[in-house]
Amino acid sequence: MSNPWSGGQTIDVAIIGGGAAGVAAARRLQSLRPDVSVLILEAKDRVGGRAWTFRLSSLGDEPVDLGCGWLHGARTNGWTEIARQLGLTVETTPAPWSEGGRTIGGAEARSAIGAFFARAEQRGDSGEDGSLDELLEPGNRWNGCVEAIGTFLNGVELAAASIHDYVHYDPGPGPDWRVREGYGTLISAYAQPVPTMLSTVVQTIDHRGAEYILLQTDRGTLRARMVLVTVATNVIAKDQIKFDPPLPRKREAASRLPLGLANKLFLSVLSPDDLPIDTRLTGSLDQVRTGSYQIRPFGTALIEAYYGGSLARDLEASGEQAALAFAREELIRHFGSAFGRRIDAAAMSAWHGEPHIGGSYSYAEPGASGERVVLGETVDDRLFFAGEACSPTRFSTAHGALETGFGAAEAIAVVLKRTA
Repeated sequence: MSNPWSGGQTIDVAIIGGGAAGVAAARRLQSLRPDVSVLILEAKDRVGGRAWTFRLSSLGDEPVDLGCGWLHGARTNGWTEIARQLGLTVETTPAPWSEGGRTIGGAEARSAIGAFFARAEQRGDSGEDGSLDELLEPGNRWNGCVEAIGTFLNGVELAAASIHDYVHYDPGPGPDWRVREGYGTLISAYAQPVPTMLSTVVQTIDHRGAEYILLQTDRGTLRARMVLVTVATNVIAKDQIKFDPPLPRKREAASRLPLGLANKLFLSVLSPDDLPIDTRLTGSLDQVRTGSYQIRPFGTALIEAYYGGSLARDLEASGEQAALAFAREELIRHFGSAFGRRIDAAAMSAWHGEPHIGGSYSYAEPGASGERVVLGETVDDRLFFAGEACSPTRFSTAHGALETGFGAAEAIAVVLKRTA
């Protein structure tokens, strides 16, 4: 591809955002229409978006996923087959929360959690929507734990999240697996054949012209016949990318599908052999503000701590040492006071403050589940949209992003054929 900044070239399809949806769309377009020029414009200095594999030099370059880490619904998850095609290792050890998985304690709490989500399913989406906290049993001793699980799932407390959206969620059948080399590694490897411009911030999408769309960026202006937008909802809701003419209905949909927050803290462990491998525990079974701890994932000398909602935001704002202190306080309740001296912070995500993203995955406000369809609708057969938030059933997942990316690419190919 020649230099698109030269002023004489028009890209056939420009894709804004190099995360799972953008990469998937680009690869599908390359397969469907190898004669069509495709270019990804990515604001960050890496591809992958909210899939980010970081290597811990202190542990021999051990890969850890600071973003998405599980192949949910793995047998029907498109990334599973892609990982195998790329020669990556799909680890099939059962997730702690699934059949055959390992969880320390909390059998009664798990029963209360199951009953809570069964009430959501029973209510369904036939009536008026509401917030998930309406389904809590007054006085139930496990309500704190139920709410904590809700923050892990939605990235926000139950009072802010839609019942209907939860009922629609369907990650697909099958277990949850992992990619040993990292989910971020998988997506970045899949992106390698795609022309990509990193550190390129799109500021305005000018779709007034009939022949092509102008993309104004911090590196200059380029033009494209069609544009696929795959950025996080926060970017659209906050007008970080401006549409000319404006798209108020898109902005409204994005604002009602904000990003929740889930952050990870990886802890290195001294002399870990006495700890169970690939086992989960919850820090507290009666508190909303608690963490979930994956003990020795893949048998490593690590603990992967997971925090959601306001707790994740507060720990991120306070910094890594504050998060370490919180984790120590929770873990010594389970492993004794001496355990605090055996762990140290190795890496921590901070998705709330991540430029051009601002969170982890979308949730629907009560009454807003249908906005996912609105967000994904095409504008004038030239502006397309994809991403996890556009998936009516597989939102908050990388394979939901993959599927919407594939779908957008197929829709673009149809329009290209019709207008050839």
